[in-house]
Amino acid sequence: MQVVVKLRRMSEVSDTQAFLDPDASREYLRSWKENVDRAAARAAAMSEQLERLRATARDDNGLAEVTIDSAGVLVELELTDRIHRYEPRAVARAVMSALREARVKAADRAHDIAVETMGADSLSARTTADRMRQALERPADEDEPDQKGY
Repeated sequence: MQVVVKLRRMSEVSDTQAFLDPDASREYLRSWKENVDRAAARAAAMSEQLERLRATARDDNGLAEVTIDSAGVLVELELTDRIHRYEPRAVARAVMSALREARVKAADRAHDIAVETMGADSLSARTTADRMRQALERPADEDEPDQKGY
């Protein structure tokens, strides 16, 4: 009688079979923990990079330049001397235009950061990038000054 032993990789062994063998069980858990640790490190790196994210944009007429943080909050606004030649509403539109452009840039960069740190196939990367894009690229009517003035 001949006994044939076929060694299989852990991924080929069912969970039940793996946990019946103590050595295979330990190896499976060690491998699983390493994967979790790597994913946690990538997530922490992504979070740190997203926290530092800043995006800057100008309006098409060069009246305003804005810088926003990762939440889309305005952290810097620069107006050129040219604003004195325009009506206040035109300047307000220029600021809002630059703000929208900065938000698009921030969303694009957030996507890149998520993919670079978590991998293109990562559900976490896609979810994070999608949520940031939704938060940053709000509809224009949420950002426009109201019709009553300021």
